[in-house]
Amino acid sequence: MPKNMTDKQEESTIDPIGEQLRDEGRRRVAGNTQAFLKKHAPFDKMSAAALQTFGDKAQIVFYPAGSEIVGPAAGNVRFFYLIESGKVQARQAGEVAVTEYSILTLGVGESFPIGAVTAGRPSTNVYTALEDTFCYQLPAEDFLGLMASSPEFNLFCTQYIASLLNQSRSQLQQQFAQKASEQQTLNSPLSGIGARNPLAVRPETPLREALEIMSRAGIGSIIVSDGENKPLGIFTRGDLLDRVVLADLPLDTPISQVMSAEPFALGEQATAYDAMLSMATHGIRHVLVTDPAGRLSGIVSERDLFALQRIGLSQIRQAIETATDIGALRRSAADVRQLSFNMLAQGIGAEQLTQFISALNDALTRRVIQINLDRHDFAGIDWTWLAFGSEGRDEQTFSTDQDNGILFTVPANEDQAALKERFLSFALAVNKDLDAVGFPLCKGNIMASNPQWCLTLDEWKARFSEWIRQPEPVALLNATIFFDFRPLYGKSELADSLRRHLLAQAAASPIFLRAMARNALDVGPPLGKIRDFITDLEPGHPGKIDLKKYGSRIFVDVARIYALAAGVHNTNTLQRLRLASQRLSSGAEDVNAVLDGLNFIQLLRLQHQHLEGEPGRQGDNLIDPEKLNGLDRRILKESFRQARKIQSRLKLDYQVQ
Repeated sequence: MPKNMTDKQEESTIDPIGEQLRDEGRRRVAGNTQAFLKKHAPFDKMSAAALQTFGDKAQIVFYPAGSEIVGPAAGNVRFFYLIESGKVQARQAGEVAVTEYSILTLGVGESFPIGAVTAGRPSTNVYTALEDTFCYQLPAEDFLGLMASSPEFNLFCTQYIASLLNQSRSQLQQQFAQKASEQQTLNSPLSGIGARNPLAVRPETPLREALEIMSRAGIGSIIVSDGENKPLGIFTRGDLLDRVVLADLPLDTPISQVMSAEPFALGEQATAYDAMLSMATHGIRHVLVTDPAGRLSGIVSERDLFALQRIGLSQIRQAIETATDIGALRRSAADVRQLSFNMLAQGIGAEQLTQFISALNDALTRRVIQINLDRHDFAGIDWTWLAFGSEGRDEQTFSTDQDNGILFTVPANEDQAALKERFLSFALAVNKDLDAVGFPLCKGNIMASNPQWCLTLDEWKARFSEWIRQPEPVALLNATIFFDFRPLYGKSELADSLRRHLLAQAAASPIFLRAMARNALDVGPPLGKIRDFITDLEPGHPGKIDLKKYGSRIFVDVARIYALAAGVHNTNTLQRLRLASQRLSSGAEDVNAVLDGLNFIQLLRLQHQHLEGEPGRQGDNLIDPEKLNGLDRRILKESFRQARKIQSRLKLDYQVQ
């Protein structure tokens, strides 16, 4: 059991060894505290007043070898410990590793458990004295007070949290890497490759009907199966020339007469390597996949096997830039998603990855626009295609829809109404094609094909000025979407002119910025007073947290306001926070802690959208915090605290009640 060296209460029975240790503790506290602290970080950089505070509030406690100092069973951590002499072992509680280590030895000058005492929760580690050990013991409330009064001590604790964020990111990357290795190697089972439940017809089906089915579905082959869905044959476009056209067969011929009988098939548990070897051996381009009962369940093509291999950036960009139809761009969009997944597995951070996804999505959008310009002529007209929302901020995740508009000028010899109708017709075609490529139509109709968002430069300026002059709820909502704009195609100088107008108007309207601040504070991070998180905010989704609505959006909204006030042209949230840090009156360390919090939330969103989303469907932003491991829960809570911190700063700066 620990011996408290500052306890002056007399004991009825004096333990000579205990009394000796008590005297030793009194001697250490009385004369050597500040001298000791000055030898160790961060105390060596702290003010004399801060060191005096530590000395006044801390007690020195003795722990004999083998004794437990603190652990999960003790409940919420009540003290911050600093090792004065001896050694302490930190051992993870439970069987699941939540940090990069399972056992760690701490020595003189090291402290613990910083994350737990900061969060006011039980320790996730068991700390045991490896040898006779003296520790300074600072009560949790005094620890938090010291963090508030000493910038150096606060920085030390902030950097500790940042190191945990790095550990958690590494853990997420390992999970992605494992998933990637399962999905991207030739050892992958055929049950997860290629088309599932492929189209099939009966043997008596007329050739014309089979060809019509293939044409409508845009496929190059069709399976022939019996009444129990067991494959009998396959017919491909390659068979059409030799077996039908050159043979001069009528189109009412049953497909059974022209199919390739007894097509090669493998079971669902066979691997991609088995399929590749079979194609090479038999000179075929398709392998059918069957379930244990021999029924057709899928088909794997040469392209499916090629897609398993590493996809390169240059290949994707070349494929996008040379695509001649929407079908080719749809395949490139799937490649973008797969390459993004590979990058996660390789350790790319959330900031770089979201910008990467946005950049390739920009390329896809530009190519869709170019393909449609072949049918719409705007020669001699200055115009630009604008991206809004997450794409306008270079922050797209795996789950994204369309938010776009058109900005144009009217030449002297053109009728404005007629020109707008031409742009609307063009925009409608582009919006539909983007939807076909994989960017769903915006449910709120924030698209260039909506006449409200296909405007001249003067009309856009007037619209922005109106929202700033009269910051009603709808205007404020529009500002959160449209003020994050970026030109994707056309004359970018038009967008630059609109940006200068926006920044000048916003900076000159403190009433608007205060209204934006009040609006940004309507939603706070879901931190509970008793539980770690509030998980009943989303109707119909009990136990879930919307990481976008209650997480990343908070950072985005705050960054937008400070960027508008400071005249920052950049629309990316992380860049806005960095560039507006002087306006925030925050040091680089505090800003970095905020950025780490946002990056962690974004990484969790990416993980959830890809690993939790159903095949062929985009994932959502709803996570169950109970399913997170201990480290991720802890860092998510700290990330939400960073969100609350910048909201508090916003509330103070704009005097929002």
